[in-house]
Amino acid sequence: MTIFDNTLNADGALIVGAGLAGLFCALKLAPRPVTVLSPKPLGAGASSAWAQGGVAAAVGAGDSSSAHARDTEMAGAGIVDHGTAESVTAEAAERIADLAQFGTPFDRDDFGNYALGREAAHSANRIVKVAGDRAGWAIMQAIIAAVRRTPSIRIVEGITAVDLARADGRVVGVFCRRLGDRYTEPVFIRARATVLAAGGLGGLYGVTTNPPSVRGHAMGMAARAGALIGDPEFVQFHPTAILTGADPAPLATEALRGEGAILINDQGERFMPAIHPDAELAPRDVVARANFRQIQSGRRVFLDTREVLGEKILTAFPTVSAYCHEAGIDPVKDPIPVTPAAHFHMGGVLVDETGRSSLPGLWVCGEASCTGLHGANRLASNSLLEATVYGARIAEDIGGLEPVRALKPFEGIEWNEAEGQKAEETLRNLEAVRDLRAMMTNLVGVERSGEGLRQALRGIAELEANAVRVTRAYLNMTTSATLVAAAALRRTESRGGHFRTDYPETSTAWSRHTQMTLAEAHAIRAEA
Repeated sequence: MTIFDNTLNADGALIVGAGLAGLFCALKLAPRPVTVLSPKPLGAGASSAWAQGGVAAAVGAGDSSSAHARDTEMAGAGIVDHGTAESVTAEAAERIADLAQFGTPFDRDDFGNYALGREAAHSANRIVKVAGDRAGWAIMQAIIAAVRRTPSIRIVEGITAVDLARADGRVVGVFCRRLGDRYTEPVFIRARATVLAAGGLGGLYGVTTNPPSVRGHAMGMAARAGALIGDPEFVQFHPTAILTGADPAPLATEALRGEGAILINDQGERFMPAIHPDAELAPRDVVARANFRQIQSGRRVFLDTREVLGEKILTAFPTVSAYCHEAGIDPVKDPIPVTPAAHFHMGGVLVDETGRSSLPGLWVCGEASCTGLHGANRLASNSLLEATVYGARIAEDIGGLEPVRALKPFEGIEWNEAEGQKAEETLRNLEAVRDLRAMMTNLVGVERSGEGLRQALRGIAELEANAVRVTRAYLNMTTSATLVAAAALRRTESRGGHFRTDYPETSTAWSRHTQMTLAEAHAIRAEA
């Protein structure tokens, strides 16, 4: 059987990924037909649902989108696209209104105004939130409900994309497998317009706050298809993942530090005021490195909420409190043990202002994309904003190309929960995957060096060469890992989420974005 014997038609747009970016795009495409591919039941495998802080938007009195844009550029360490920051922040209020209309129960005061929180590097309270730390979950529940009642959206669960399909110089769909089915011939799903919204790459690291399935597959398959990649070296490590030994690590939201929580070591010493004038509210890369260095010196690090929150943490931050109690920690009486963890990828598939990639027929949004908004270091709570803004822009762009027509019958693939969980556990425990995650953590992590990055590139090449059977899924992982390490080796400075111990200063010569093809990354790897 040839691969094209197993062909299905998406009838309109095909969206790969079912996080906020993909589902928001699907809703904005209505009533045009769209098929959404989700490896798990909706909401179960999306990073969006795990976001605790909220959505950044200048909707408060005295705030402005231009001030939000300035904060975004400051956090991005000099390489945020000014026009992108201005346009995205200007759309924020409209996207918040969309989310509210879809049913998101944002926190409000007695007068019906949004109850706004504060997070690091923001000059104003502008985090639109839900129940303190449940924004991601609540937004996704509202969006999923809206998707379920929209007849133009078809959801196919239990299927994962492994390759982009190309013909006549453009992307014409994707090759997919049922989750857990690694070796049979993939299914080809044909589409006139393909939207890649399948997440970032946090799971390439040994300690991450991302869902287990988020391992660089989106960027990897796009790069292997020839797409131009932007800023892959910039990985954001959240400074306060809760240290419980869980994989992935539960998150202690930055909003806790916004409320006044402090970082201390196991000797009770508060160390951030000596490192940055904003102390615990310094940009995430600064706080993450400070925590990392404490740990490297043999200290343990804790987030202390006891004085500023006390018992209030139980009601104001129920998600964090639940994580603590599951791990046997009483946050009312005890400081919370924390560690840096891979959290967000500022890089990804390079796109323009409409979400179009360098490959005709392929749009990309969410964490899989590189829009230029985040620069070298994402401003807190800008990720959900970016997801909605570009989801809407892509829908508008595709809407001008795709006519409205009815969905045809489609032979979907049933989700088998037991098989899906087994497949996920099997992949996580493969020796080659464990070795890759350890290598990325140790050599391409919070702090990097030229020697370590060359060692990592050689190690990734060896893992590819020695794998018993290199599946497309694993190749997508090693491809993304190669791009991150190669770009990190080429950028001989420190900036934002990229820190080189051998080049600790920021250089004006590098005040630009990285643009890289997989061929270029492979050339750098070969030289290593």
